[in-house]
Amino acid sequence: MAAVMIGVDPHKGSHTAVVIGRAEVALGQVRVRACAVQAERLLAWAAAWPERTWAIEGAGGLGHLLAQQLVAAGERVLDVQPKLAARVRLLAAGDVNKNDPNDARSVAVAALRSAACPPVRAEDHATVLKVWAKRHRDLSRSRNQVVCRLHAVLCELVPGGVSKQIYAAAAARILDQIEPAGAVQAARRELAGEFLADLRRIDAQRRDIRKKLTAAVRASGTTVTEVFGVGPAVAAAVIGDVRDISRFPGRDRFAAYNGTAPAEVSSGNRKVYRLSLRGNRRLNHAIHMAAVTQIRYGHTKGRLPAPEGRRAPRRCGPGRAPGERLCRQRGRLTPRTPALRTSHSRT
Repeated sequence: MAAVMIGVDPHKGSHTAVVIGRAEVALGQVRVRACAVQAERLLAWAAAWPERTWAIEGAGGLGHLLAQQLVAAGERVLDVQPKLAARVRLLAAGDVNKNDPNDARSVAVAALRSAACPPVRAEDHATVLKVWAKRHRDLSRSRNQVVCRLHAVLCELVPGGVSKQIYAAAAARILDQIEPAGAVQAARRELAGEFLADLRRIDAQRRDIRKKLTAAVRASGTTVTEVFGVGPAVAAAVIGDVRDISRFPGRDRFAAYNGTAPAEVSSGNRKVYRLSLRGNRRLNHAIHMAAVTQIRYGHTKGRLPAPEGRRAPRRCGPGRAPGERLCRQRGRLTPRTPALRTSHSRT
């Protein structure tokens, strides 16, 4: 029996599967309801093709549970990004209508043609770190929202507002000193008190999550925390997304994956590189936080020393170093030499 590829278009209520051969012709299709026995029904239908590979669209998202169930059953499963399947639909010849069977076939075709579809692996301890890292990230975002709303209310109660970063204890002292003069200020003070209660609750939750992160990172036995600036939260984010570093052939591939490698935008004889906005942005942010922490301390490798005999230029006003020559253009004083070449930007 020839090897086949089974593409699956997962949904919240149902899953549609289409099997194709090397000629990319549909050999069969099925639609099963999303339920506790969804994997068993798909496996029973696919028993006619023993040499099979499953391709699931978004195996890390909506199709996560089905992909893990098939992997647990000993099946080979590939993760197909929705963007890749959409490109197959776009380049398909003829008027192919968008429906679940056509989407599933596009997923199978994308997995059959592309070698960039990673295999789905069974969840391990790295998934635990990813779960708690996401929880810590969500709580941090919620805390920023509450702090911003508390700042906005305090600006309406205290002249000049609060200029420094605010914490729960400082906000409580400020609210204790406010004596509302009227129903409006009383309502605003009560609202600020509710924001303060939310802030204390989120701070307590973040402390609890940090303890769980610390314990989970310690249990993983990783050495990434030996890098200066990498704490439990950064380590959990890195390990949760990378999982197995051996899947990258070298440091260049890893830099391309996390978005720290520059992106080439050359044309003709011009060789131009720009800051990459591709790659895993969560991993990129974690590396950025570690780098910023290293920059703060002079004894770390991340702090680049200035060349001997040269001192960093002292700023004289916004964006200008001492001795910089200016020229007048359209009534404005601008540097004679632009900070960026024309090739650095196309906007």
